[in-house]
Amino acid sequence: MLEIGNLSLRYGRHLALNQVSLRIAEGETVVILGANGAGKSSLLKAIAGLARTEAGSVVTLDGQSILGTKAHLIPEAGIALVPEGRGVFGDLTVEENLTLGANPKRARAGESSRHALIYDLFPRLAERKSQLVRTMSGGEQQMVAIGRALMSNPRFLMLDEPSLGLAPIVVTELFGALRRVKQTGVGLLLVEQNVSISLSISDRGYLMEAGRITGENSAEALRTDKAVQQAFLGGSAA
Repeated sequence: MLEIGNLSLRYGRHLALNQVSLRIAEGETVVILGANGAGKSSLLKAIAGLARTEAGSVVTLDGQSILGTKAHLIPEAGIALVPEGRGVFGDLTVEENLTLGANPKRARAGESSRHALIYDLFPRLAERKSQLVRTMSGGEQQMVAIGRALMSNPRFLMLDEPSLGLAPIVVTELFGALRRVKQTGVGLLLVEQNVSISLSISDRGYLMEAGRITGENSAEALRTDKAVQQAFLGGSAA
């Protein structure tokens, strides 16, 4: 279980997160819904050790605090982040990016089988394993970013706007792969503007506004909630 409690984060005088609390069980898929500026990306950065939180904040994995752990050690705990903007190494090949993802000690056993899984999830990467990533399309680079994160053998995979800027057909392919990742038992924590498709693969969701959690429910209940429909789904369930 990954649990966040009373998590607060400031950028100067701006309070980006205000006592946020949520949980995600192993193997569960949870989506965070909210407008731009709600604090969703800041939440993922705080969990990943990329932002300093306020006193009283709590982040635990199986009851053990990971708050204050250096960012490069968070993957050793079993948490991987696919950041907005992907963060791939453009001057390296697909294969080299994936190999770098397997750097954590927890990832070294089973590295070859995870390579095989990723190439099965994303056949285009298998075809282009020797290609420089900077020469690939945005969708292909996002596949590399997800594949590299999966190479770390995560228990929880966090994704920040994975569909941003991608064509609808690529988004469908990407979320089809995430459904298969979910079936392997990896927990997913999604921040995603494409609310309909993210709810379609999620078990639960949280609503976030101005740095606070303002609601929580099952994905199905959120899909049929009139307020959520009006705010995110164009006024009708999708």
